[in-house]
Amino acid sequence: MNLHNVKQRLLLIDDDEGLCESITEYVQAKGFEVKTAHDGETGVEIAISGEYMLIILDVILPGIDGFEVLRRIRARSSVPVVLMSGLRRKEADRIMGLEIGADDYLEKPFNPRELVARIRGILRRTHPEAPKPEKLSVGDIELDTGTRIVIRAGEPMKLTSAEFNLLEVFLRSAGRVLSREQLVHRASCTVFSSTHT
Repeated sequence: MNLHNVKQRLLLIDDDEGLCESITEYVQAKGFEVKTAHDGETGVEIAISGEYMLIILDVILPGIDGFEVLRRIRARSSVPVVLMSGLRRKEADRIMGLEIGADDYLEKPFNPRELVARIRGILRRTHPEAPKPEKLSVGDIELDTGTRIVIRAGEPMKLTSAEFNLLEVFLRSAGRVLSREQLVHRASCTVFSSTHT
């Protein structure tokens, strides 16, 4: 998944509607989609839907607090959560939040740029970008790793998946001699990569 080209859906759970509006405006300008919830019960219901890549969660909420929201989310989902709080017990809250299962902790007030930087850092770890498609060519052979099409002298070639993977290894290693073990290893790595694009 290309984090720069695909809009990612975030859930913001905070009862401060003014702050939610400010965060939403800034974060959406950076390419994210944001859904908001203003109480813990609603936040949990939305969070466990599985439609969000990351949750921004305030500790102080009406009804159930952010720690309980996080516990309930963790009982159902491993979605990344950034916990935020303006409480005075900053260190104790940070430790508790991380122990319960938060992926990061941000103290209010904070710079929205820092929030976006932390979101992107977490998403890079939890949703690594797939390898970008490449076009390889040697002589009259052209191979497209994205479409898995091979053209030779202007004509498409019909190859099995195994033949395609081996040809990709040969094109990437053009001019080098590979042992049988190297071929097996590189072909298996190619197969693994192709199944995750």
